[in-house]
Amino acid sequence: MLKNVPLKNPRPDSREFIEILLGQKQGGRTPLVEYIVNDPVMKPIVTDLLDLEWVDFGADRESQKKYLDNFIEFWHRMGYDIVRFEMGLPFPVNRVSTGDAGSIEQAQRFWVDEHHGAITSWEDFERYPWPKIEEYNFFPFEYINNHLPEGMGLLTCHAGGIFEHLSSILSLEGLSYTLYDNPNLVQAITDKLGQLMTGFYSHLLNLDRVAAIFPGDDMGYRTGTLISPDALKKYCLPWHKRFAQMAHDKGLPYFLHSCGNIEAIMDHLIKEIRIDGKHSFENVIMPVEEFQKRYGDRIAVLGGMDVDFLASSTPFEIRKKTRELIEICGSRGRFAIGSGNSIPSYIPVANYLAMVDEAMR
Repeated sequence: MLKNVPLKNPRPDSREFIEILLGQKQGGRTPLVEYIVNDPVMKPIVTDLLDLEWVDFGADRESQKKYLDNFIEFWHRMGYDIVRFEMGLPFPVNRVSTGDAGSIEQAQRFWVDEHHGAITSWEDFERYPWPKIEEYNFFPFEYINNHLPEGMGLLTCHAGGIFEHLSSILSLEGLSYTLYDNPNLVQAITDKLGQLMTGFYSHLLNLDRVAAIFPGDDMGYRTGTLISPDALKKYCLPWHKRFAQMAHDKGLPYFLHSCGNIEAIMDHLIKEIRIDGKHSFENVIMPVEEFQKRYGDRIAVLGGMDVDFLASSTPFEIRKKTRELIEICGSRGRFAIGSGNSIPSYIPVANYLAMVDEAMR
């Protein structure tokens, strides 16, 4: 039974949210944070709990406005101080498709082809249809920025990081070969991506309700980084350093979501890139409690509720774990409660609601 959400009179405070995560304010509440809440989970909450009409994000401006109004209301009434929203430039890649067996709505899902890249040679690089910043429609970002309730802030970014787009354009297999056979091509693609994303961030950083830049760039798997730490430091992380500096120049923190085991580059991310917080935790790699022991005195820790646990446990067990994380990690400071990764389509709505309802106690 829900006791706290949806909130009737939310009082978001994005400034306090940032102060808690930066260690500028200690004690008091543990705020909520989330990376992504997928539509199949959000939709029944919007329609059944918030009593709003669901409208898909379509190609026309009116459907986009209605979707974004619901999107903002969802984050507001669930108790968040912020809305996190991302979209990005269209970088064409080869894809494969499959049915989503775990989805609430059995939707089809598309995956990047890991074996056959859209670029395999310099000729492909020259022919590749690189997007243009001046042709990109920033309307969704601007609409959210201009329609946030009082006190709310915007966590935002270019959807997908340097490594994700690099490994998608070349394919992961293709990237592995090209790092050895043609490293100059890897550098050229990375630099092109970085330059375009720099222009993208320049636009986002002009929005006045942005509270932090919070990109995702999945660089690891269960036992290590997807390519060597040295390769990440050479090709990808310099661009993260550039983006972090852009945020810091505006007085904003730079939080990073990265899945997998990236222990080999954590010190570099903290000391050289100067990230202000880390998101994405998996118990089989390193539970969030352990991560916070190691790094919580230097950076913020965002989320941490293991997604496998969130998907497979009972609401009672999830409430108990939520309380445990707040008592352990929240008491240390610089912590926000939420999932260890995101709220994908296979998370039962009741389980997600149990977590946020308990967090609002």
